[in-house]
Amino acid sequence: MKALVTGGAGFIGSNLVALLLKEGHDVSVLDSLVSGYRENLRPFPLVRFVNGDVRDVSILRVAAKDVEVIFHLAASVGNTRSIQHPRIDAEVNVLGTLNVLETAREFGIRKVVFSSSAGVFGELKTLPISENHAVEPDSPYGATKLGAEKLCLAYAKLYAPFEAVCLRYFNVFGVNQRFDAYGNVIPIFAHKLVRRERITIFGDGEQTRDFVHVSDVARANLLAGVSRGVCGAFNVGSGSRITINALVEQMRAESGLDTEIVHGPPRAGDVRHSLADLRAIRRVLGFEPQAPFRSALKDYLDWAKGEMRM
Repeated sequence: MKALVTGGAGFIGSNLVALLLKEGHDVSVLDSLVSGYRENLRPFPLVRFVNGDVRDVSILRVAAKDVEVIFHLAASVGNTRSIQHPRIDAEVNVLGTLNVLETAREFGIRKVVFSSSAGVFGELKTLPISENHAVEPDSPYGATKLGAEKLCLAYAKLYAPFEAVCLRYFNVFGVNQRFDAYGNVIPIFAHKLVRRERITIFGDGEQTRDFVHVSDVARANLLAGVSRGVCGAFNVGSGSRITINALVEQMRAESGLDTEIVHGPPRAGDVRHSLADLRAIRRVLGFEPQAPFRSALKDYLDWAKGEMRM
């Protein structure tokens, strides 16, 4: 399979690139390096790298030449960032995705696998959450991901045999996930622990999250990309959850590091609880999460100690 990974120098993208290469696929990467890192691709000299932005149609056409499947991970990520910069969020996540889809249509590309988010659901009304749960996003980020999903699935209806699979990630963590004040709580807490800085837990800390390791997310992408006759939206999570308070305690124990913990007010746009129902992706794509949380968390913290020191 000849694959293009947009955002392939980023956290999830670089892990997907590694898996695709391991499985013998031909890989190109398009990345603006705004949030991606060229060093993430240094172990992969055979990867064709194109420096560019998905908002630039001309560069997309260069990157997508002779491609069979596009794994579209390039995005403006995070609830808080989207609230502060909603226009950029919409330009990258909606118009960028439209550019990817138009390029796929123009070039006769077989499939787009789109990286979506559990943020499309908003506050959960039932647990675990299935793909049929109401979609009522609480932030511009969730709204733009939902809009991009709808575009992908509309194109699959309009331009068959073109196919689109949208993967709704829950809270992804793992190697190559660097500190970002807008990002996932695990790298934020790791950054604070490594530097012995105060950790702030927003709210009472009893909110729950479904954390899924990046190796499982990469495999879900691969399964979606090689599948035939499959379209739709699917949850990608671990199918388990942990409170933020318990997460901090596990991170302290696994890292051997400690720092002061304080509580702040709840953040706008954050949901209270999160837990993925994985029955659909198991049935259709044969996906099963494999990374044990505790050992995967330790591996990440060991990596973070080397990456996040001052």
